[in-house]
Amino acid sequence: MSQYEYKVVPAPKKGLKAKGVKSTEDRFAHALETAMNTLGAEGWEYQRSDTLPSEERSGLTRRVTTFQNMLVFRRAVAVDAIEPVTVDSVENRTTQAITAVVEETPLLEAKSLDADPARPEPQVAAE
Repeated sequence: MSQYEYKVVPAPKKGLKAKGVKSTEDRFAHALETAMNTLGAEGWEYQRSDTLPSEERSGLTRRVTTFQNMLVFRRAVAVDAIEPVTVDSVENRTTQAITAVVEETPLLEAKSLDADPARPEPQVAAE
């Protein structure tokens, strides 16, 4: 069974100038081609292009939905390099991390509330 890792990058918004590339469409195609060839040289295989909604804040309280164009790439990962993730392994790692934090945190000595001289004695109303 093949395992993959994915990379998602924003699609170019503007074209790139190049010698012999005149029109807006050609410059945009050149920018896209450059981005895809750069990632392809690193071993990434182009999968698809997606347009996804993104909610952004506009002003103090208003929210606006914009759409982002994203390019999705993938490349194969060696199966030996991937450690299967199970509930037990996640629990063990979480427990180890919490234990490490607890062990590093210095303990505070508890003080008796009665020993505080700045605190006045409570008054009990007589009936």
